[in-house]
Amino acid sequence: MRRTDPGPLIAFEGLDQSGKETQARRVGPWFDARRFRVEHLNFPDYTTTIGKEIGAALRGERHFSPEVMQLLYVANRHEWKQAIQTWQADGRAVICDRYVSSSVAYGEAQGLDPAWLVEIQRTLPPPTVTVLLDIAPEVAAERKKTNRDKYEQDLAMLGRVRTSYLRLAAAEDWLVVDASQGIDIVSLEILTQLGPRLGLS
Repeated sequence: MRRTDPGPLIAFEGLDQSGKETQARRVGPWFDARRFRVEHLNFPDYTTTIGKEIGAALRGERHFSPEVMQLLYVANRHEWKQAIQTWQADGRAVICDRYVSSSVAYGEAQGLDPAWLVEIQRTLPPPTVTVLLDIAPEVAAERKKTNRDKYEQDLAMLGRVRTSYLRLAAAEDWLVVDASQGIDIVSLEILTQLGPRLGLS
């Protein structure tokens, strides 16, 4: 049966290796059980023209300023704006591995104005719930010791990213989970808190 209410948009945020992709996938069956059709998105989407430029920059093959990188990230999300709006209007649950707050946290960590980073994303569909998988940069580094991109290699910057995420989480009442715990414990904490926040049992 088609739902008449707009579908929720759930954004998973956190440092790399915090478990965003795993937990985003694990939340899908929870929505399935409540008769939502589910759509998953990963940002950046490296398959698009803009996404390929982002990938090249992260591999060190392009050299863009922090402002240009964030504009590329935002443009990459805008490539999916119409699809997200259509899915939500159809009552589907949209689950994103990274979304608008990634630009704020990573951009702020590189000295950019967080107010500007919010403003340039103002017309994107807002998250219904943002889930922050909080993890220390040192733990993230331990989980992935090789093939780390230029952001993953800078632990000092990742510390600033974490600080920004926690500031946003406190200001905007995000769902915050200690992601250094086991996968099943993290999943249980997310699903226990998600239902009440969405008004779903």
